[in-house]
Amino acid sequence: MIEINLLPGKKVKKAAGAGFKLSLPDFRNLLSTIKDPYLIAAVAATVVAVGGGGALFVLDQATIAALDHRLETVKAEKRRFDIMIAQKRQMEMARDSLLAEITVIRRIDEDRYVWPHLLDQVTKALPPYTWLTGIATIGIVPIGAAPPAPPPGAVAAAPESLGVGTVRVSIDGRTVDIEAFTSFLRQLTASPWLTDVAPTNTSTLIEADRPVTQFNLVARYRPPTDPRFVHTVPLTQSIR
Repeated sequence: MIEINLLPGKKVKKAAGAGFKLSLPDFRNLLSTIKDPYLIAAVAATVVAVGGGGALFVLDQATIAALDHRLETVKAEKRRFDIMIAQKRQMEMARDSLLAEITVIRRIDEDRYVWPHLLDQVTKALPPYTWLTGIATIGIVPIGAAPPAPPPGAVAAAPESLGVGTVRVSIDGRTVDIEAFTSFLRQLTASPWLTDVAPTNTSTLIEADRPVTQFNLVARYRPPTDPRFVHTVPLTQSIR
């Protein structure tokens, strides 16, 4: 049914429920109605507490995010340092193994040239009109063992800290001049390869109708600590 308004100026009210209207409360009028100051203070305190709590929550979330990032960085650094420490330990084990092998090789190499050094030093110290009748080892003391007792009249030697075992030798010889024997002892004592040189006995015998002094002395082999006395040469040399 259609209705027509013939009277001007008269508005027709819309039926209820014809539309949806959202309206906010009037806070100004609401605040003007509140007269209790304590209630106003409580409302203000509530608003401040809620705002402060929100701000603290946001700040805590930002701090936690920064700490999480730092924790991940520290974990990555720890994994990297763990790898470096493991590699360092492997390198140290390889170094210790190589040092042990080098020590064994040095001991074998030093033991190999004991007699060449002994004979070379005895030959250099031998004066004219003096000859040797025998050279023999008295004993080889292993590393760490106590050295044998020195002969009567000799000074006890200090324990050796080198890798080579102590080698003691007995030297027998003859000379036609007692001063040559004294020179022989003096030159052996000055040798950097020998120590504890001491005569044990001397006697006079007749050989070819001539008096000859027969002697015996003992000495101990000692590698020199000064590297100037040790010379190395190649095993093979080219001949042109």
